[in-house]
Formats: sequence, C-alpha cells, structure tokens
Amino acid sequence: MGTMLLPDLGMEILIPACAVIGIAFSLFQWFLVSKVHVSADKTHHHSSVGGGDDKNGFAESLIEEEEGINDHNVVQKCGEIQSAISEGATSFLFTMYQYVGVFMVAFAILIFVFLGSVEGFSTKNQPCTYDSTKTCKPALATAVFSTVSFLLGAVTSVISGFLGMKIATYANARTTLEARKGVGKAFIVAFRSGAVMGFLLAANGLLVLFITILLFKMYYGEDWEGLFEAITGYGLGGSSMALFGRVGGGIYTKAADVGADLVGKVERNIPEDDPRNPAVIADNVGDNVGDIAGMGSDLFGSYAESSCAALVVASISSFGVNHELTAMLYPLLVSSVGILVCLLTTLFATDFFEVKDVKEIEPALKKQLIISTALMTVGIAIVSWVALPTAFTIFNFGVQKEVQSWQLFLCVGVGLWAGLIIGFVTEYYTSNAYSPVQDVADSCRTGAATNVIFGLALGYKSVIIPIFAIAISIFVSFSFAAMYGIAVAALGMLSTIATGLAIDAYGPISDNAGGIAEMAGMSHRIRERTDALDAAGNTTAAIGKGFAIGSAALVSLALFGAFVSRAAISTVDVLTPKVFIGLLVGAMLPYWFSAMTMKSVGSAALKMVEEVRRQFNTIPGLMEGTAKPDYATCVKISTDASIKEMIPPGALVMLTPLIVGILFGVETLSGVLAGSLVSGVQIAISASNTGGAWDNAKKYIEAGASEHARTLGPKGSDAHKAAVIGDTVGDPLKDTSGPSLNILIKLMAVESLVFAPFFATHGGLLFKLF
Repeated sequence: MGTMLLPDLGMEILIPACAVIGIAFSLFQWFLVSKVHVSADKTHHHSSVGGGDDKNGFAESLIEEEEGINDHNVVQKCGEIQSAISEGATSFLFTMYQYVGVFMVAFAILIFVFLGSVEGFSTKNQPCTYDSTKTCKPALATAVFSTVSFLLGAVTSVISGFLGMKIATYANARTTLEARKGVGKAFIVAFRSGAVMGFLLAANGLLVLFITILLFKMYYGEDWEGLFEAITGYGLGGSSMALFGRVGGGIYTKAADVGADLVGKVERNIPEDDPRNPAVIADNVGDNVGDIAGMGSDLFGSYAESSCAALVVASISSFGVNHELTAMLYPLLVSSVGILVCLLTTLFATDFFEVKDVKEIEPALKKQLIISTALMTVGIAIVSWVALPTAFTIFNFGVQKEVQSWQLFLCVGVGLWAGLIIGFVTEYYTSNAYSPVQDVADSCRTGAATNVIFGLALGYKSVIIPIFAIAISIFVSFSFAAMYGIAVAALGMLSTIATGLAIDAYGPISDNAGGIAEMAGMSHRIRERTDALDAAGNTTAAIGKGFAIGSAALVSLALFGAFVSRAAISTVDVLTPKVFIGLLVGAMLPYWFSAMTMKSVGSAALKMVEEVRRQFNTIPGLMEGTAKPDYATCVKISTDASIKEMIPPGALVMLTPLIVGILFGVETLSGVLAGSLVSGVQIAISASNTGGAWDNAKKYIEAGASEHARTLGPKGSDAHKAAVIGDTVGDPLKDTSGPSLNILIKLMAVESLVFAPFFATHGGLLFKLF
C-alpha cells in the first residue's frame, strides 16, 4: 500500500505538542490582557503595556487628560459593573450545570443499558461486525467505554464553555478602559481575549480526545473497530451539553435583551445599556452565557463529532484493518496543524499590523479568515503528504474504494474553502458596509412592517450561495473518498477553529464593553469607539454562526454515513414508505424546535417587560437617576425562565432518535436524519442572517456614518424605532433558534450512531408486530 513518511512515534509527539503549544499561547494572551488594570489603587493605573517607566507614564497622563483617563471614579465603576456581570454569568452557569449534570448521569446510564443489552450483557468476545473471521471485544465493553467517553466529552464541553465565559467577563471592562486610548488598543484587548478562548478550546478538545484514544487502546488492543465505535460517545457528550448551553443561554440572553429594548428604547426613550434600565445587567450577562459559553460548547461539539465520524469510517477502512496508527489519526493531525496555523494568523492581527482607525476593524477580522485559510491549505498538503500512504482504501457502504492521498487533501481543502465562502457570503449579507443591510435600513422609512419584510427576504436570499458551497463540497469529497471524504471536509472547515472562535468571541466582548462604557457614564467619543467595535462584532458573530452551520451540515452527513454503515443498511431508498415518512417528519422537526425556542423567548421576555415596567412605575427617582434599579430581580427572571424553558426543546432533540429507532427501526430513522438535515440547514442560515442584518441596520442608522444613514434619523426618530423593532424580532432568530438548529442536526445524527448497534438488533418494534 505504500508507507508513511511520519513514524508513529513522531505522530504521538506532534499531536500533544501542538495542543500544549496552543494552551501555552492562550495563557500568554491572557497574561497580556491582564496587564490592563481595572482597580484604581495603582499609581500608574493608566500605564499601557510597556509604559512602565515614570517618564513615559507622566507624558501619557498629560496627553490623555482630556479623555478622563485619570478619573478614578470611572475605573472603579467599570470594575463594579464587570464584577456584577461576572457574578451573574457564573451563578447562571452553575445553576444550569446542576440541572444538566443530573441529565448527564441519567443519559450515561441509558447508554450503558442500551448498548450493553445488544448481546445480553455477555462478557465473551464476539465476531466483528464487518469481518466475521476476526473476534472483537464484547458489546458490554463498548457500552462501558461509550459511557466513559460520553461523560468525558460532556465535561470537556462544559469546561470549554465555562472558561470562555470567564475570559470574556474578565476582558470586557478592560476593553472599555483601553478604548480611552483609541480604537486600536481596545480592538487588540478584545481580540486577544477571543484568541484565549479559541486556542484553549481547540487545544483542549484535541488533547482530551488524543489521550482518550491512547487509554482506550490499552484495553482494545487490536480491535480498532470497537475502539473507535466507543469514541463516538465523546462527540455525543460534547454536543448534548452544547444543546443545553445554546438553548438555555439563548433564551436567557434574548429574554433580557428584548425586555430591555422594548421598555427602555421604545417606551422610555432612554439609550441602550442605560444604567437606569433594570434589565441592563441581565442583558450583558446574557451576551456571555449565550454567545460565548454556548458558542464555545457548540463548536467544540462540531469538532469532536467530525473527528469521531472520520475515525469511525477510517477504522473499517485499510487504515484500521492494517493498523496504520498515523494514517488512522490523520483527522487529529489536521487539527493540530490547524492550531499552529491559527497561532501564526493571530499574530497578524495583534503584532504585525495595527488597527488605527474604525474603518480598519472589519478588514482586519476578514484578513484573519483569509490568512488562516491560505496557510491551512499548505498545512493540509504537508500533513497529507507526510501522514498518509500514497494509496489506500476507504469503506464505502460494504465495498472498499481505492483512494490516493492527494484526493484526500482535496477533500479537506474543499471543506476549508467552502467555509471561507460561507463566511464571506454571511459577511456580505450582515455587514452594514454593503447594500443588503443598507436596503433593509432604508426600508425603515416606511415603518417596522417593511423592515420586517425586507429582513426576511434578505435572510432567505442569503441561503443560496452557502447551500451551493456545501453541495459542491459534498459532491467533490464524496466522489473522491466516500463518507470519509465528507467527514474530513467538515474537519477542514473546522481546522481553523481557533481563529474562527477568536473573531466570534470578539463580538460579545466588544458588545459588553459598549454596555460598560454607557453604564459607567463615559464620554460620547468612547461610546462611539465601542459601537464601531460592536458593529464589526455583529458581523463576525454571524460569520461564526455560518461556519457552525456549514460544518454541522457536513458533520451530520458524515455521521449519517457512519450510522448507515454501522446499522448495516446497504441503501436508503426514498421510495419505501418507511423511509419517506421519516423524511417528512425529520423535515418538520426543525420547525417544531424553533417554535419551542421562539415561544420560550417570547414568554420570558414578557415577564421581563412586566418587571422593568413595574420598576419604572414604582421606584421613585429611577428615571431621574437618583434611585438605583433592582438589577438582581431581572437577572433572576432570566435565569429561572431559561432553566425551565430549555428542557422541552432539549428533550425533543434527545428523545426523537431513541423513540424513532426503537419503535420504527433504522430505515425510518435514516429518513428522519436526512429530513432534519435538509430542512434544518436552510432555516438555520436564514434565521441567523436575518437577525444579524436587522441588528446591523439598526447600528447603521444609529452611527450615522454616511449621508444616507443621517437622513434616516438620529436615535429616537421614527425610522430608528422601526429598526429597533426589527432588531427585537431578529434577536431570538439569530441568537436562540438559528444557532441551536445546527446542534439539533448534529446531535440527532451522532446519537443515532452511538445507539446504532442497539437499534439494529432490537429496533423497529412496531413493524415487527405487523
């Protein structure tokens, strides 16, 4: 078959080394961020990085006196607000993790019982599924190890989300304080903090997965098929936590946001993030728990699943049959090179070029995507050349297919570039620098109704190119390397995950920074700077969601292929009624799920609006600014609502595959998976782009940067009010149902794959009766 250039030992050193480098780099970035001081007791609390000596410090304080840089009061206020936001976010996540922990244990028991019962809990070795001449470890072992890897994935996912939230709440006030020195300094702090999260998450996910494989190998020995089947639990754990993080966090953040906007901006005519608004702290907490913790868990889940899907297919291909460990772990090698590439890319934004002007922010973030993609293409070429045999075979629904190593390189590359295309299309449709958003802003002249119509049309239209990009990458990668090709294409899209997450986490951090500037009563100029950072952040958040959705589509297709192979279905025939009813029901599920999440946001927002109105009406001196609002009650409303409301949508996603598999069997389940994939991707892309466009249309009118924007009014004009309504409608679309849908698609697929042995032996009870 041809040998690999990279020996196994080299691979076993390279992967953990890259992970450790990633973790070290993120800690270094954290250290740089921590040099900005938020306490007022330092003599030079205004010293910038490197402004240590007295002369420098003295000169600086003279220049920047006008910005109020020596105002101890402001610094102290920022510190207080920051700790309030941090406490709110921490307490919410702990409450959520308690509920989710109970679910985790219950589900782990379920995995063990279902998978153990495949062979009646026998401890004898069994003939292998794909090659009956060899013996494999018993199903009971798979049950135990799947349960362990499920718990590992879940814990890693929770930690990823939690660390991201901690970093974001640590960095938000620091970004605000740096904004007094100029937009470039603030950008670097926000971006560095995003990078901390991106690298920690990518490196952690890689390291835990690698160590798990090595440890499981000590038991499984030569039985790789069973080993990598047990590893799929890792992806399931990662995504099931992401689901609750995304849905719970999304409901939390949008209940607060919608409540704060409706009463504050529309009824009372006070600016966004005004400290008199009781829901303002809850709103800023929400940005961290939904957009940061949720996003972190979500992308970690995608990453874990695409690795698992690739490994499962590889284990029954020539890599697994001939026990070529380096080639087997090709997916992990791609990710480790990705960490190194992203490390280099990050330096371009923070060290090689400096952002000096507001107009340079978005291009700087776009360059990140382009540089990382270009460098990664080279990286993949090297890995494919070093780690793969020149020719090998890939399992393709019962037959082995001959594949060359360059074809596999093209599969990864096509996924990588499709991700870039999706990112750019998303940017075009959601950034207020281009005509689509400006048209939506323009339609606000005639009121909220036209704004909503234009926004919805924009969202539907923005689906076209991403779907073509996904379709082409599926076709190319499948024709080259069957299902394995699709799995590595998904990995290609996620290989630059550290950069993707850095520009994604940058959004909520700068959003929070703007809120803190407003609440601490900083000057108008500083608020303008943070608004510019925030508008770019909205776009990058939409790009991040585009990546998450595109990769989810590829990942779930790869998982679907692995499931079909594992459940021993040779073809999925749409014309059989069993499959067709599955398709219909599967296509309906994203709508059912969206209905649940939207309604949850609506009802939670209703409670919030009532509470905010009550406080404005009953607390004397609140509007005048002499009395303080009761922030804690609003935080509590959001927390209670989101914990209560995240359970039904979560249950819908987690139980559907189990119910369908047990009652209707694997054919119907394969229909359900295909249906939910096809309809979920469309709704997810259109929802998150519509919401992002409405938000930026509002920002466009508020900033008044162009002649056109100034004609639409200052804040408080009729057009601006219409834009605020559009933004409020779009909030649950872009931050709750849209981003959660990609988890629905992946989670159902990976769950079906984990339970495939059980469904194949005991599933389809209803059809067996007749």
